[in-house]
Amino acid sequence: MINKVLTLGLGKVGTLVATLLSEKFEVTGIDKQAPHYDYELPFKILSGDVADSAFLSKIIEEHDAVVSALPYFLNKPIAKIAHDKGKHYFDLTEDVETTNYIRSLSETATAVLAPQCGLAPGIIGIIGADLAKDFDTLRSIEMRVGALPKYPNGDLGYAFTWSAAGVVNEYINDAEAIHDGQRKLVRSLQGKETININGGIYEAFYTSGGLGTMCETYEGKVDRLDYKTIRYPGHCERMNFLIHELHMKNDKQQLEDILKNAKPPVDEDVVLVYAAAEGWKNGAIDRKEFVRAYTPININGNSWRAISWTTAASIVAVVEMVAMGALDSKGFIKQEEISFSEFLKSHTGQFFN
Repeated sequence: MINKVLTLGLGKVGTLVATLLSEKFEVTGIDKQAPHYDYELPFKILSGDVADSAFLSKIIEEHDAVVSALPYFLNKPIAKIAHDKGKHYFDLTEDVETTNYIRSLSETATAVLAPQCGLAPGIIGIIGADLAKDFDTLRSIEMRVGALPKYPNGDLGYAFTWSAAGVVNEYINDAEAIHDGQRKLVRSLQGKETININGGIYEAFYTSGGLGTMCETYEGKVDRLDYKTIRYPGHCERMNFLIHELHMKNDKQQLEDILKNAKPPVDEDVVLVYAAAEGWKNGAIDRKEFVRAYTPININGNSWRAISWTTAASIVAVVEMVAMGALDSKGFIKQEEISFSEFLKSHTGQFFN
């Protein structure tokens, strides 16, 4: 049963997560500083430091589920407390090492442990698996996601509407893939390709973490499986220059600071989601595709950026599915094991229709 939900981190995404959850659950949001909006938020807000384990342990004890909208590097101790207290845990992390740690807790879990519930990893894995499920033999699964300014400026063509720490982390760490049937690591910011979505020309390249656990799930079942991030043309080359030629991979914090200062968030954004699967069914080869461009929408009278609502709706839908009994009630949840049709039937998942 899930009745009381604790949401950690009340930035743009976390605030919307708590807002959407409050339509079905009793919600408490925690951050060091309460968010400031010109309207009343529909959930209880507490000020607190998530680094204070005694405070966090006490407040988690009072709830049925914990949803972390915090940066990935804060999630390990939170997941451990939730696990020890027997509380459901959900987060948005794209970090592989953090996910592996959380997964290691699942062997003794009495509740759900569900990291990687955002866009990529997250709903892109749900969509990719849905496209692949009806083939007798799979040849490939391609997954691409991009969160972009609608009106790009400058050579980077980007705006940090998402966590700069998360973006830098996925650009620097190696990415998993399956190529020629073999599971392997590939270097992020490589494998650049041109992609056309609704007449717009973009580039896509490897970044880490976007596949979640899919390489493990599909190893031995597909010839090619990979994830790439979508950007405007030229972005990949310039990030390679910063990270590798200028060796800024050795100073992540400085790189984050430079990028956040240079490319602040914008209100007019677009989230591009592209997935395709190829294979054979009844002896005939076929290709199935899912292509969408999501833009800002109005929720309860307020406008929300595309990156905010797509990310928030992804994780809230999974919480709803656990509460409804549509997913297992304990243990580690792989995103690719979530039914896309059931996801779309959830109260919040309907946003993606």
